Amino acid sequence: MEMIRKENICMVESIKDKKELFHFLAEFMAKQGQIENDEIEKIENGLWKREELSLTGVGNGVAIPHVQNEAVKNPTVVCVKSEKPIFYEGLEENEVHLVFMIAVPPNAGDQHLKYLAALSRKLTDENFVASLRNSKNEDELYQILKNLNEKEEKTMSGIKKILAVTACPTGIAHTYMAAENIEKAAIAKGYEVKVETNGSSGAENILTEEEIKQADAIIIAADTKVKTARFNGKRVLFASVTQGIKEPDVLIDKALKEPAYHEKEETQETGTKRGIYSHLMSGVSNMLPLVVGGGILIAISFMWGINSASADSDQFNQIAAWINQVGGASFGLMLPILAGYISYSIADRPGLAPGLVGGMLAYNGGSGFLGALVAGFLAGAVVNGLKKLFKGLPKSLDGLKPVLLYPLISIFVVGMIIVVALNPIMSEVNVIITNFLNHLGGANRILLGLVLGMMMAADLGGPINKAAYAFSLAMLEAGNYQIMGAVMTSGMVPAVGVALATSLYKKKFTQEERNAAKANYIMGLSFICEGAIPYAAADPKAIIPSLIIGSGITGALSMFFKVGCPAPHGGVFVLPVVQNAVMFLAVIAIGVVLTALLIGVLKKDLE
Repeated sequence: MEMIRKENICMVESIKDKKELFHFLAEFMAKQGQIENDEIEKIENGLWKREELSLTGVGNGVAIPHVQNEAVKNPTVVCVKSEKPIFYEGLEENEVHLVFMIAVPPNAGDQHLKYLAALSRKLTDENFVASLRNSKNEDELYQILKNLNEKEEKTMSGIKKILAVTACPTGIAHTYMAAENIEKAAIAKGYEVKVETNGSSGAENILTEEEIKQADAIIIAADTKVKTARFNGKRVLFASVTQGIKEPDVLIDKALKEPAYHEKEETQETGTKRGIYSHLMSGVSNMLPLVVGGGILIAISFMWGINSASADSDQFNQIAAWINQVGGASFGLMLPILAGYISYSIADRPGLAPGLVGGMLAYNGGSGFLGALVAGFLAGAVVNGLKKLFKGLPKSLDGLKPVLLYPLISIFVVGMIIVVALNPIMSEVNVIITNFLNHLGGANRILLGLVLGMMMAADLGGPINKAAYAFSLAMLEAGNYQIMGAVMTSGMVPAVGVALATSLYKKKFTQEERNAAKANYIMGLSFICEGAIPYAAADPKAIIPSLIIGSGITGALSMFFKVGCPAPHGGVFVLPVVQNAVMFLAVIAIGVVLTALLIGVLKKDLE
């Protein structure tokens, strides 16, 4: 089958920019009968959506935008050659003359990847691109591409097929960054590739049985539990999600040399050892939507007054009370879900029930966040102990284990320990910690803010960052908003600080880094610090100290000015409910500018 057909080749005099180009491509497909006329906008939106993930300019005056959409009837490649340059943001020269758009239906992912791999490999050849640029008409251009079709058909069967699964504990940034880097590395090697992402919104781009069957190797770059029985008999490499971000080339080469994998259990941990942090993050990632949704709703109810949900207060407002009630219901599930999914991570599905019950008992019994953490790990350990204890039971009783023995005994044991021992102890510990923090003097409060701020920037979403955030959540539940204020403000600094540095010091960053950093303004202001990771990885000696110092100072200033944030997430979008909102913005601005200036001093110019 031809990769590029003659009727899909078009030579034009000029196209102004990317917006005009995407509209032209969608209209062209409609005229060719490859989509319906009323689906032009769908294709345009699909092209822009893909562009938001990463820029599709590949250099050498060439761009390969691509879209996968149900509006597309058959896999299609459209080639456009423009005599005048098209403004195409993302390239060093910001312009292209040759555009190859790949459009495929959702069920043709394999074909999509074949086209993308073949084109990407060939379009790095300057002589080949020059021959396309010098073609005088569509017939001549088609003849050059026809030769590519024939060569690719002969070699396509020999192309390696790489599959990957990426998953980080919170499923927000690292998951998708690892997927993008693995995909880019595989395409650069001329391989077919497909990556399944297990993000916070669930599994996307799921690997099919047929794709797994055809794969030469599979990479699992994950720090959470991934179902791997489906990969039996294939070459499988287990790695951390950080390795997927930093060294995708190495992972691909290693995966192709791995021995055949054979699953012994229903699910398999990743190749990196799953420890306390991984189990904790499993609970945090599942808890986070409840915390964010419920916490922000509660914060919104405060807009009518801090006591607006209380019927006995002069500030009472019925709408605020309703909003507070809904937010409270969501927030109230935070600890059961935290404990339940910690236990689930440790003991699989049988751990969920005792974990949920343990978290609820901790919530109602006053032991709070710390009690729920203990309950989650306790429930997982109890269930694993029961699994070993009942291992020798007759096979005929296997059906009773998950529906009777495990839940009955584990809920009783965990519940009794929490009610009799844990709640009384942890309640006192919580009171002591809360009183201590609420009565810290000025210097001690500033020091706490400094430490929390530095922790938020130390590993950008890693265990140190998450430890600081988990601590702020515990204190938020106890009514201390200033610690969340320090964590929120300092957590916004790294991504925005890097973005500002790329704008101020253009000689220190590549064009690609500068273009990618624009998204960091939005990510950072949304309280997502992971956008700074690629820059920290590329130049850790200059970037990491700058981020730590900038965020640390921000946290200290936030505590000094008593900035309070009753919402657990949201960045600048929760500004209406922030206590001392002016200083909230001011300390962020100070931290961002300081970070950018430090990067300017420490980072060397590109040669």
